[in-house]
Amino acid sequence: MATSDVLVVGGGVMGCGIALKLRQAGARVTVLERSIPGAEASSAAGGILAPQWEADGPGPFFELCLRSRALYAGFAAELRELSGVDIAYRPCGLLRVAFDEADLHHVESTVGWQHGMGLRAELLDGKAARELEPHLSPAAVGAAHFPDDHQVDNRLLVRALTMAAARVGTVFKSGYVRGVVHEHGRAVGVDLDGEVLRADAVVLAAGSWSSLVQGAGVSAQAVRPARGQMVQLQTRLPLLERVVTSAKGYLVPRADGRIIAGSTMEHVGFDKQVTAAGLARILDMALQLCPELGGAPITETWAGFRPWTQDALPYIGEGPAPGLFLATGHFRNGILLAPITAKLVAQAVLGEKPSVDLTPFRYDRGTMARV
Repeated sequence: MATSDVLVVGGGVMGCGIALKLRQAGARVTVLERSIPGAEASSAAGGILAPQWEADGPGPFFELCLRSRALYAGFAAELRELSGVDIAYRPCGLLRVAFDEADLHHVESTVGWQHGMGLRAELLDGKAARELEPHLSPAAVGAAHFPDDHQVDNRLLVRALTMAAARVGTVFKSGYVRGVVHEHGRAVGVDLDGEVLRADAVVLAAGSWSSLVQGAGVSAQAVRPARGQMVQLQTRLPLLERVVTSAKGYLVPRADGRIIAGSTMEHVGFDKQVTAAGLARILDMALQLCPELGGAPITETWAGFRPWTQDALPYIGEGPAPGLFLATGHFRNGILLAPITAKLVAQAVLGEKPSVDLTPFRYDRGTMARV
């Protein structure tokens, strides 16, 4: 007999979000996490909700990101009601700053194709950009303004999702998931520290650690850890109103004067060290964007692992065996894609038709260009 209807491997924003949706639908759900829920990539992120800034071009992945961004205001309100935690969702907008003519041409092209899709995006010269953000560097020659790209405090999001899932009845168990247990070609549970836990369905939402779960069908080549180093600075009053980015990185201003600066992108395995070279690159980027940060104290540094895939697309939906479902490989967009992934994976587990075509995100799509 199944001990749970669904076992979710991984207690980050993906795992907790999926557990919340499944519990709300009446399923018995257990989340399995080797450490503290949300302590890894979910807590290490910057919390940017920016499909327009991140996009290389139109396509299914861009549409997925836009759909998830549109869910966020309601998602934040639901989590506040369920958990009592305000996740600091801020519809603040974003500036993508250019410092030379070649970069400005790239920014102009992005604004152009997004205008063609009916999205809000505006090309600004340096003067107009500094009118929006007076502390922006005088060296900026222009910027794209994306007023509908927003931010959330991802650490508060982790707390809210964990509490909300628990309060609706999700069970949390700690331990190391050695592998998925199969019988007659079907996933029927997991091996947790030598104990077999049985379930009708298993959801793999283990982020960069997904390939370490034996029997899940995710190879080390399919999902790899990509280290991102981060810096937090503190200002007395907020210097920036919007998220401000460049080709080198980003600055995320919190309402209390903190500024999150990031990030590196390094394939170094599971080495979580913060390095002098990494910090130097981030601080150089930060001072180029906002020179006044030169006097701001550094209050925290950290590193986390993004679950990287070769084609930069996540794995969402049915897995390689009946009863096995995937929610991994979200790379730089895990926080952004949390609400839509929770919805889609819950639909798949419950046998409902997903509200988005998941073909581009299937486990067996093979190597493909980002679309």
